[in-house]
Amino acid sequence: MLDLAATTIRNWEERYRAVRPARSPGGQRLYSRDDVDRLRFVRDEISGGASPADAHRLLAEHLAGGAALAEPETDAPGLLILVAERDQYAAGLVEYFLRTEGLSVEIVTNAEDARTAFATIAPALTIVELLLDGGEGLDLCRDLKERGAGAILATSALRLEDEALAAGADAFLAKPFESLVLVSAVKDLLARSAMLTARRSVKS
Repeated sequence: MLDLAATTIRNWEERYRAVRPARSPGGQRLYSRDDVDRLRFVRDEISGGASPADAHRLLAEHLAGGAALAEPETDAPGLLILVAERDQYAAGLVEYFLRTEGLSVEIVTNAEDARTAFATIAPALTIVELLLDGGEGLDLCRDLKERGAGAILATSALRLEDEALAAGADAFLAKPFESLVLVSAVKDLLARSAMLTARRSVKS
């Protein structure tokens, strides 16, 4: 997402302490939206000619002054993505990654709100966490598909790919996943959905 090598980020973490990711139970680094914003700030300063030390000093001064870090520039709001995710931390990161691609995002944290939002906003794609509401994600996939969902991307830390596809999901991503993998999957599904819609229009 930021085009930064993992070794570079880890070096900055150890040397400057501006970014301190949490750890998953499996030991993976978990970066928050603030972490990503800070890394983006440092990267942009270095691209402008600053040394890593100066870039981190400028970051510290910026944060000490209470100023918010600038949001990444995006195009006008694009296709709407509905994210049904029980973990607000994970949902926030998914929203951040997709908005940097010019997509609009609506977040819900339970299956009932997902059904209501789907009927109201008619999203181009829905991302469903299968463990939503204790495991209602599969039923949600079935319901949305019956209601004419254009594309559904199922996600879970459990290996439920076969079950997700059988329930109507068009693709499955195992957690944790890289931001670029998520964005690539979303773009692929949106493209496939658009092609199917175009074919239906031609036939009709």
